[in-house]
Amino acid sequence: MNFILPNRRNSVLYCNDHSCLIFLGGMKNGLDFTPARKLKLGLFTALFLLLVGTAGFMLIEKMGPLEGLYMTIITLSTVGFGEVAPLHSAGRIFVIILIVCGVVTATFTGSAIGQFVIEGELRNILGRRKMETDIKKLSKHFIIAGYGRVGRKVGEEYLRRKAPFVVIENNSQVCSELESARIPFVSGHATEDEILMAAGIERARALVSTLPSEADNVYLALTARHMNPNLYIIARADQPEGEKKLKRAGANSVVSPHILGGIRMAMASLRPNVMDFMQMTAYEATGLGFEEVQVPSNCRFSGKTLIDSGIKAEFGVTVIGIKKPGQTMQINPPPTAKIETGDILVLVGAYDKLEQVTATMG
Repeated sequence: MNFILPNRRNSVLYCNDHSCLIFLGGMKNGLDFTPARKLKLGLFTALFLLLVGTAGFMLIEKMGPLEGLYMTIITLSTVGFGEVAPLHSAGRIFVIILIVCGVVTATFTGSAIGQFVIEGELRNILGRRKMETDIKKLSKHFIIAGYGRVGRKVGEEYLRRKAPFVVIENNSQVCSELESARIPFVSGHATEDEILMAAGIERARALVSTLPSEADNVYLALTARHMNPNLYIIARADQPEGEKKLKRAGANSVVSPHILGGIRMAMASLRPNVMDFMQMTAYEATGLGFEEVQVPSNCRFSGKTLIDSGIKAEFGVTVIGIKKPGQTMQINPPPTAKIETGDILVLVGAYDKLEQVTATMG
């Protein structure tokens, strides 16, 4: 009788009437020892030899625990000190076996230490711990769940704008790339609570969910909303019907890359110059940028109209939108539009001027 049983972690168990073969995929969990594992094995073996040697001298030569430990240490270290008492034949054979085991263990452990240092394993561990410490210090940061094609573009934009962010990714190769680029990341599935906690979900400003599975995006939105009720959640949807599910799950905004791509292609064919302008301003290639800022209670512009505020005259910045609390965005507001506390102003202008306006309102 032949049968094949699939196992977890790409393992396969194949058996027939006369033999049984086990194939373990993912050798990191099988027989492929990393330098760290080799070092741990070497240290454990050395400790085991100490215990076995002490017990052996106590049983064979009737020594006390201290004498047995002493004989074991000088035997394994090959320092050549004198014996505590003359050894019998059985004791001498035991010493020979102990010396051979000790030399093999020392050689194995020494090579593991060399490999550990040479391959930078120690550096990686220290760097990873530093990254975890840095992530714990973050506040009001952004979290990108999934670093595929869409997630990478989001990350590139955050890097360009120097916005603090953390990536959650479960692909080991992508995690290696993130580590080489010194981008803060948490390795694991974004739908797991402990992974979200490690990314600082309770302190985050926004979550961008770009997972390839729409079901995972829905589950992530539900989990993140429960863990941080004030979190702004942007989720990816590949199907039109997925938008309603994500909104019900707690997403504030739903983006469909396919729909947006189609709209951009249509605009590029119908109004190519307008599309070029939008693309240049989006990538800040013209020296202009966009910014949004909320009007605080102590702002000198509060209670004034746009023309009386002097924002355009003083800073050379144009207010292209005003969003009042609980209302929709007012695009291209007139000069008589009134600025009030809590309003969100959408501004366009030069980078330095936008920073000046933001600093003035802050």
